[in-house]
Amino acid sequence: MKVTLEKEKENVVKLDITIPAKDAADAYNKAVHRISQYVNIDGFRKGKAPRAVVERHVGTERIKQEAIESLMPSAINQAVVDNKLDLVAQPYITSYNYNIGEDLTVTAKAELRPEVTLGQYKGLTVEVKDSPIEEDAMQKSIDNLLNRHSEQVTVIDRPAKDTDIAVIDFEGTANGEKIQGGDAKNYPLDLAHSNFIPGFAEQIAGKNLNDEFDIKVTFPEDYHDEKLKGQPATFKIKINEIKERKVPELNDEFAQKVGPFKTVDDLKADIQKYLESERERTNKMNSENEVFKTVVDSAKVDIPQSMIDREVNSLREEYKQRLAAQGINWEALVKSQGEDQLLKNLNEDALVRIKNSLVIDKIAKEEGIKLEQKDVEKKFTQLSSAYGIKPQDLIKQLGKNPEVLASISQQALNDKVRDFLMENNKVEIK
Repeated sequence: MKVTLEKEKENVVKLDITIPAKDAADAYNKAVHRISQYVNIDGFRKGKAPRAVVERHVGTERIKQEAIESLMPSAINQAVVDNKLDLVAQPYITSYNYNIGEDLTVTAKAELRPEVTLGQYKGLTVEVKDSPIEEDAMQKSIDNLLNRHSEQVTVIDRPAKDTDIAVIDFEGTANGEKIQGGDAKNYPLDLAHSNFIPGFAEQIAGKNLNDEFDIKVTFPEDYHDEKLKGQPATFKIKINEIKERKVPELNDEFAQKVGPFKTVDDLKADIQKYLESERERTNKMNSENEVFKTVVDSAKVDIPQSMIDREVNSLREEYKQRLAAQGINWEALVKSQGEDQLLKNLNEDALVRIKNSLVIDKIAKEEGIKLEQKDVEKKFTQLSSAYGIKPQDLIKQLGKNPEVLASISQQALNDKVRDFLMENNKVEIK
């Protein structure tokens, strides 16, 4: 096999690969045999049809393509190794000349990893803004704890307050048509923390048990459903039940009920400890992000458009899946935000992702930071904890997908490089 390289623009190289005539003929005959085993040819058992019959049945071009597909992986791999090519995408064939009895010539193109010029990435001093504990953080934490342990008591002798929970039937119409998904029976609506259309919960406060009435609201201009944006709507309401929250008293008995505490002071000390740990965690995360951003911003790299386009396509599919999980239609989002704006956002996100990844790989190469099995296992443990799944079960689920496994491995390498940067740079919390 002979390979010649020619560099083209934007980190692309052209590979002219020559396969000896004998190897090309052998690959062709093997391709004929493979194809004959899964195509139906009248008068012959699978795998028994002569070569000439198979050629007439499927065509020589299909056989040649099958043969080339079997030859190219090892040929391209050899070219990559011999020429020390650092590829970022699978090479693709642009042309070939395949005549039995002659050398097979194949032209392929391969995209190389863009060259990264690192700026200073060690010995930096980076300032990070402190994330102090807010003055009312303790009181908010106590209020949240009391609310979580509150009881709901049914009331029948007064109208609903704006702090109550109203159990309602509702049915909405807009433009003379029933709103899809705009109805429910015995829906418990928290009037103090409603995520319904603005003005909806407010009009229920003050109404009595078993009252039936209409309320009028207007959908926001940025509502995800194009037909309902800015449209007035009417909802028929019936109040089936009114519930009042009974918040427990903050005392030693309550402290003993919610944890291993003897007194309210013990409970407050534990909350304070949690708030301080959260402050440390936030400062640590912000420090890592600021150091990494400083290092990435100082690096220089020309990213080819082909890399950006691939990453944009990948991001688009990720966003579609994420939106679908939230019940949001991608096409509706395109209409509401505009395709140009969405594409601009995707391009910006793609550029950030690509540059981050390239800088991480470059630092890992410069510093000899290598990924070990224990690093990947640690990442799986972190992910399993986040998803509430046993590590071995997560490995079984995700380990079967090479792309997912590669992504997790990249995340593990990212963590090692970030740890290296934190060890070799100084952060001042201001």
